[in-house]
Amino acid sequence: MRVALFALLAVALIPISSAFAEGQIELNSDQDSIMATDSILVYGKITGVTDYVPLKLSVIAPDGEEVFAPEIQFDDSGEFKRLIHPPLPSFKLGTYTIIASHDEVTESAIVEFTVVGQSLVKEEIIAAPGTGDRMIVPGLDISATALEGSDTITITGSAMVRDTDVTFSVHSPNGNLVSIEQITPNANGEFSLEIKTGGPLWSEDGIYTITANQGIASEFEDSVEVEIVEGKVIPEFGTIAAMILGVAIISIIAITAKSKLSLMPRI
Repeated sequence: MRVALFALLAVALIPISSAFAEGQIELNSDQDSIMATDSILVYGKITGVTDYVPLKLSVIAPDGEEVFAPEIQFDDSGEFKRLIHPPLPSFKLGTYTIIASHDEVTESAIVEFTVVGQSLVKEEIIAAPGTGDRMIVPGLDISATALEGSDTITITGSAMVRDTDVTFSVHSPNGNLVSIEQITPNANGEFSLEIKTGGPLWSEDGIYTITANQGIASEFEDSVEVEIVEGKVIPEFGTIAAMILGVAIISIIAITAKSKLSLMPRI
């Protein structure tokens, strides 16, 4: 009886901290400061929690806005990592705070990083006419080239954001959607696309508008205009071409006037 009682007391005195260890989170980043369009890697380790319950990362901007709040899983050893990309159009200048938290951990882990250089937010935002509250920011540029009478329009351009597709929409002179295309910029942010004209949708003569959009809310936008007649491209006249055309017209008028004078009967 005494032996049994001693064993019971021994079990009762075993520390319970090993069985119910308090959870902890460690959080680090690979950089202390970045440029406004750079990404940052955060990583860490969590212990003493249920394996299948994810932890939450909160990314807080310098003005207090929560820009990201992803839930991320950790491996069997409790390690985790997440590459945080800038929100469009870029990070704001200042110090960002990243908070890692878990429902089973009382104390969150915090790490900070500073954004330096030039930001595309606020000062450089341009409100595009007719877009309402949507803001268009610099970062996408396109141009169109084509031979006279050709049925192919070549679009070339560059984008500041390289990992997001660029969507092209073509509208006829009366505003109808004629064509839509999509392309991914290369590693340098450059892209090239050919658009074929002709067919019933291109039957209207006049100026067609080709618009390029990029971003979650089409923050990046640029457009070009191309004149189409009978489904074929009519390029704009350059300065030299316009001068040659002007001289030709004047010469025709002069020759016509001279011919009329020579045909007048003498009195």
